[in-house]
Amino acid sequence: MTLRRRIGSTYVRIFRTYRAWAPTILALAALVFFPLGLLDAFAAEVDVSSLDLSSGIKVAAIVAAVGAVTMTGLLGEVFFSGAVAVTLTHPAEETRPTIVETARRLRYGRLILVDLLYVAIVAAGLVLIVAPGVAAFIWLGLAGPAVELEERTAFGALRRSVQLVRGNFWLVFWVLVPIEIVGDAIGDLVHGLLHHLLGDGFLSAWLAESLSNIVLSPLFAVAAVLLAIDLIRARDGSGPVLNSAAVAA
Repeated sequence: MTLRRRIGSTYVRIFRTYRAWAPTILALAALVFFPLGLLDAFAAEVDVSSLDLSSGIKVAAIVAAVGAVTMTGLLGEVFFSGAVAVTLTHPAEETRPTIVETARRLRYGRLILVDLLYVAIVAAGLVLIVAPGVAAFIWLGLAGPAVELEERTAFGALRRSVQLVRGNFWLVFWVLVPIEIVGDAIGDLVHGLLHHLLGDGFLSAWLAESLSNIVLSPLFAVAAVLLAIDLIRARDGSGPVLNSAAVAA
């Protein structure tokens, strides 16, 4: 199958899975991203240019602020993709998992550590030079699902993501990057709309960040999970099995 067909087929499965599992994954997203939206809102409210600092310190502060915004914007996506991996691979003979069942299965410590490492590496790459940040975003983007699908440690999941992406970089790139870019653009529109309705306050920033992440982050998570499952099976000849409802989607 050509790369174009693989990309197109993957997108079809992503949107079908998202539509079929929307009630479950949107509820899960609300639990994850409403609290994280507070961090996004705090980072967005920082106005470094207004601070009375010397030029050298101000440049460092601006770089730190850009890194903080990038980190808070990405924070939670890897953790959430791990949670979606648990949901979509819930044993086929069982019913769809509830939020409580998913919460019980999560490896919180590993997912949180992977999430922090991921956003720190990507943010550092984007602040210093854009290309390394984008590359890190791709090479490490499947670490969250690897934690849950294969019971990897945090560092083992990062290494596993690199293994899975190797030889499939452009497939992963053309799936994850457009979803992230479109999601950011829609998030900006939501942010502008809420600011127009509620004013330029902290509440509107919090709601905008939270709601845009709740609606759009599941697309990234579903994409990462489906890519990880496909690439694990292609590499090893076997691998995790999707829930029957996910297969039907």
